[in-house]
Amino acid sequence: QVQFVESGGDLVQPGGSLRLSCAASGFTFSANRMSWYRQAPGKERELVATITSASGSRNYADSVKGRFTISRDNAKNTVYLQMNSLKPEDTAVYYCNRGLRPPLQYDYWGQGTPVTVSS
Repeated sequence: QVQFVESGGDLVQPGGSLRLSCAASGFTFSANRMSWYRQAPGKERELVATITSASGSRNYADSVKGRFTISRDNAKNTVYLQMNSLKPEDTAVYYCNRGLRPPLQYDYWGQGTPVTVSS
């Protein structure tokens, strides 16, 4: 059974940093690309960042490029999202998932972890 447990979200001031974690289980983590998505209030879920199985390639949404870094530890079945220089528009619930699909094509999501950027 595929499971994702996201953690690390918090209330942070603009300009601050957070590190999100996603522990995955139920599939061969090391063989799968992993992605982070987010959903802001009243908006559709969107792709934030993606990383290939061996960390050879990483891609980011334009809105977070240069501020966020995706990484993974295949020994721990965990994918991370380091978020720096946070802005109020980064406020959202953050989710991870395997692969790289339009959000509506996934049939399972974890509970997500909320990030609020506010002074």
